[in-house]
Amino acid sequence: MPTPDPGAASPFSVRSALARGTSAESLRVGDALTAPFQGVRVPGPRRDDFLTRCRALATVLDDSVAFSHGTALRLLGVDLPWTMAGEDALHVISSNPAERAQRPGVVAHRSRQESLDVVDVGGLRVTAPAQTFVHVGVGLRRPDDVVVLGDSFLRRKRMLTSVAEMARKAESTRKVKGIAQVREQLSRVRPGTDSVMETRTRMLLTGAGLPCPQVNEVVWLADGTYVKRCDLLYPDHQVVIEYDGDQHRTDKEQWRDDVRRRRWLEELGLTVIVAVADDIVRDGTRLVERTRRALR
Repeated sequence: MPTPDPGAASPFSVRSALARGTSAESLRVGDALTAPFQGVRVPGPRRDDFLTRCRALATVLDDSVAFSHGTALRLLGVDLPWTMAGEDALHVISSNPAERAQRPGVVAHRSRQESLDVVDVGGLRVTAPAQTFVHVGVGLRRPDDVVVLGDSFLRRKRMLTSVAEMARKAESTRKVKGIAQVREQLSRVRPGTDSVMETRTRMLLTGAGLPCPQVNEVVWLADGTYVKRCDLLYPDHQVVIEYDGDQHRTDKEQWRDDVRRRRWLEELGLTVIVAVADDIVRDGTRLVERTRRALR
């Protein structure tokens, strides 16, 4: 990876600076330079934000090393599983056992594959979406968490890969604990969701034995007029389930539009069921029973 110019406000490696003729004295840590990692300098006051730390570490990583696991999720803009919330360490991976970044605050993984699927994210070498899904998915204990992770790569407005590509990557991964569960749960992954809670709502319903609803389907009038994009829809039963997150409370314009369009659905003869977080994470019994009655 290219090394930033030490004169610029970007991280750089001490080795590259010395090779360019910079004196060791001028590279001492102080007011002008900070050291987030050994052998790395960052101009200006210490910054501990995630992206700065990644860029700093990248200056001393071999070209065979890529950011992976939870770090790759964050760089790719994918929702982290709840079990990884608050994790601060940077994760990297390499297929070369000699290139293990043994540094404080860094978790180094070794890949069994001779080569990794990688993408460039803002100049950083990052494991590709399907590759990252497998790396993280095999470490998740609960089947539902694998489904949530899979859905997170396939957002309606930001689809990073496909179920087929994730399945190919999972199938080619051998002798890794947890890969069997990942393969099994891919059949439950659905492209086109907008949030983790939409996924969990769907799994709550299917886990109770109800049919799987369609995800983010649009209801149209016969003349082609747009009515509403529904979070979850049972078209044959004319039943809609809408999940209201915090944005529905804080965004008044969205809230008014949702109310108006939900009323429109009801005027057209559809049953609209609104769910909130407590219906999913605390006690889903009432939501399941309301949906079951509506489907009958």
